[in-house]
Amino acid sequence: MLNNERTRGIVWQILLIAAVGSVGWYLFTNTLHNLSTRQIQVGFAFLGREAGFEIAENRIEFDPSMSYARAFAVGILNTLHVAAIGIVIATVLGTLVGISRLSSNWLLARLASAYVEVMRNIPLLLQLFVWYGLFTMLPGVRQSISAGEWLFLNQRGLRVAWPAPHEAWTAMLWAALAAVALMLLWRRYARKRQAATGQPLPVFWPSIALLAGLPALTWALLGAPTSIEYPKLAGFNFQGGINVTPEFMTLLIGLSTYTSAFIAEVVRAGILAVDRGQGEAAMSLGLSPGHRLRLVTLPQALRVIIPPMTSQYLNLTKNSSLAVAVGYPDLVSIANTTMNQTGQALEAIAILMGVYLTISLTISFFMNWYNQRVRLVER
Repeated sequence: MLNNERTRGIVWQILLIAAVGSVGWYLFTNTLHNLSTRQIQVGFAFLGREAGFEIAENRIEFDPSMSYARAFAVGILNTLHVAAIGIVIATVLGTLVGISRLSSNWLLARLASAYVEVMRNIPLLLQLFVWYGLFTMLPGVRQSISAGEWLFLNQRGLRVAWPAPHEAWTAMLWAALAAVALMLLWRRYARKRQAATGQPLPVFWPSIALLAGLPALTWALLGAPTSIEYPKLAGFNFQGGINVTPEFMTLLIGLSTYTSAFIAEVVRAGILAVDRGQGEAAMSLGLSPGHRLRLVTLPQALRVIIPPMTSQYLNLTKNSSLAVAVGYPDLVSIANTTMNQTGQALEAIAILMGVYLTISLTISFFMNWYNQRVRLVER
């Protein structure tokens, strides 16, 4: 039976799984024994206890009387918040820089190249320190850099006028998400119709109309609120509007600029991977440079761009753990505080590993799904 190659392969895989499982079980039981010997308690019961510490920034309500589980939830949301915005900014900025590196304009191409080389070759942690140092050099609250009554920038962050709370704004957000879904459905229908009949349907302007019209209609139906909260100096700080802290701005700018340099090279490589004849054929049809890039080059370059772009998204998300260096309360920062107060180091580290693994797998799943949608299918 072992002379059969297939059978041998199965046997070796079973033996390998058994060996890995045995090593894992030994390490697990040995760890539990050592912890028991040193009278160190293990378990996640501490998550239900009162946290007893403040969190400077939070996306959900939190106070020291709430549990450690709630504190971890705040840290996860803070991490997702900065990572999601950073991914969007890095993608847009990196794409523009990557295209600029291929520009026929000598100065623009050289500036883009200098940006990539500088950002890629300076460690991210050092960049964060530089950005944070620049924010600490801003003037004090009473000497804030202002733009009328709408914006104030100082050492304590950026204070911007913001719409007063109203149910219409939340409804507009959901309406915008619905508009995006309808845009994708319309685009899919237009492609199917063109493939079936050869008659194209307009996609760009209907999409713009949906994206602008549906939220505007929702806003109008719910009372069309127009009241704005303007920042006003009250005591030692501004009140009203929305405040963006120096720590958040430091981390967001650092992650976005650093990752955008790598994305720029990914985009440039993807564009160069497209056969030159494709661009020449588009030129012979009379397409403008912008249309050639948008309709011919980039759609074909995506199959090369997306896999390494996925890695950059994962890197940005994991690099957000450097937030602890500038005082932004992300998941790692809150886990460190929890470990110092409870001594539950193994549990806190396990939570960190589980959360980052889940986020990374989710990003990978979505990007792999999108890669399947845009890849070339051979007939």
